[in-house]
Amino acid sequence: MRSLLLLLLAIACFVPSLRASADVKFYESFDEDFKGTWTLSENKEYTGVWKHEKSEGHDDYGLLVSEKARKYAIVKELDEPVDLKGGTIVLQYEVRFQEGLECGGAYIKFLRPQEAGWTPKEFNNESPYTIMFGPDKCGATNKVHFILKHKNPKTGNFVEHHLQLPPSVPYDKLTHVYTAILKPDNELRILIDGEEKKKTNILSGDDFEPAIIPPKTIPDPDDRKPEDWDEREKIPDSEAKKPEDWDEDAPMEIDDEDAVKPEGWLDDEPEEINDPDATKPEDWDDDEDGEFEAPKIDNPKCQEAPGCGEWKRPKKKNPAYRGKWRAPLIDNPNYKGIWKPREIENPEYFKLDSPNYDPIAAVGIEIWTMQDGILFDNILIASNEKVAASFRNTNWKPKFKAEEEKQKAEEYSESDGLNVVQKVVFDYLYKAADFPFLGEHKSKVLDLIQKAEKQPNLAIGVLVSLLVIFLSLLIKLVFGGKKPIAQAKAESKEATNAAESSVNQETTDDKDEKDGDAAAAPRRRNTRRDD
Repeated sequence: MRSLLLLLLAIACFVPSLRASADVKFYESFDEDFKGTWTLSENKEYTGVWKHEKSEGHDDYGLLVSEKARKYAIVKELDEPVDLKGGTIVLQYEVRFQEGLECGGAYIKFLRPQEAGWTPKEFNNESPYTIMFGPDKCGATNKVHFILKHKNPKTGNFVEHHLQLPPSVPYDKLTHVYTAILKPDNELRILIDGEEKKKTNILSGDDFEPAIIPPKTIPDPDDRKPEDWDEREKIPDSEAKKPEDWDEDAPMEIDDEDAVKPEGWLDDEPEEINDPDATKPEDWDDDEDGEFEAPKIDNPKCQEAPGCGEWKRPKKKNPAYRGKWRAPLIDNPNYKGIWKPREIENPEYFKLDSPNYDPIAAVGIEIWTMQDGILFDNILIASNEKVAASFRNTNWKPKFKAEEEKQKAEEYSESDGLNVVQKVVFDYLYKAADFPFLGEHKSKVLDLIQKAEKQPNLAIGVLVSLLVIFLSLLIKLVFGGKKPIAQAKAESKEATNAAESSVNQETTDDKDEKDGDAAAAPRRRNTRRDD
């Protein structure tokens, strides 16, 4: 009886483990050296050197991008292709930007079987993939890509479908875990560090560009606008006449007759004089360099007087100026509206209940980056969300917590407390930049936050401007309607431009301050003449 109980207990412990292992379709921890299991591309473009290195501050190994400004390509085949149809599939991996990320990608390509026309040794940017997923940041680009390559059943062509308004990339040097969850009901969820950042339906026409299901109709490419089609809503009034007292030749500005020359103006003094302390250089050759002329400096007498040289009356606006006359606009009686080609049936249209995913047969990293220190780790393909969450909690979370505590300690020791507060503020600003309703304003908001982070004295001004943007877009979101939307857009655009102007003005002021000493120095001309 005792033996039977032990046997049942052993089975009870073994079954969950067996189930978990069945849910794991692919896993790479990089605990062992990647050489021999991963294939380096032999394509000549990919000169970057991959290394098997520990993550900074940990005993955990990963796959390291070791050099700047290089292209990298490496791939590993799965034991069995993973079918994405009919069940849950989770794609997950960790990446750490140990030197920060200014310009570079850290995404992964989940490749189709080699029958699609590629080989591991020739792996490159043209190798056919099913899904490309992961962070990418350079210039205005700051996103976590999710790109699905889907075959159009009508044409047989594969088309790239890009997730719109994807999450932005965390900007710190900590380890982050990226998760994409594909559900059998076509739901797609993007998680960063286990927190949901994006949720959509893959077949949604609004969240992918282009939409996976093409439109039923398209503009007729052969349709042409009639020659007599008038799109002008307003036209000049042909019966209007220019008023007789309208002077088109009157200048915009005239001399101010009321102006009086300031007392003490030095009419006979030049603004510049020869530098009395200048001497001809010893190596000056009159035959080669010409006659030596002393450099000019500001006349010191002019600095004490209101001005030097010939006095001229200042200009003022001409009250009689009216500019060129133009006839007023009136409604165009022939106006037909903006012409559009007629709609015809789309020959590429098809119906679909769920995406026709191609299987995943390999995992590849093919990137071009200006950064080094990018570390990949714990790449997982699973068919169970709980399994992926378990991997996050076991492998990623302890590392992240340790790195986070170390970063906080370093920031506190290097700052006076105010910078710590600013860091917290910017953390929340970056999180706020992920709000979906920001829409087309997201890239500008991120750019403003990054500029303000480099110039902390602008933080208050930028915070106010961003608050105006958020409120304007919330008004648009809550109240709707054409007029409020237009108003909200205008206000958000104005606030964005105001914040940008504030940042740019500060930059200009800093430059002017730096140039101030140079501007105060005496102006000098070249003391040598060009032949």
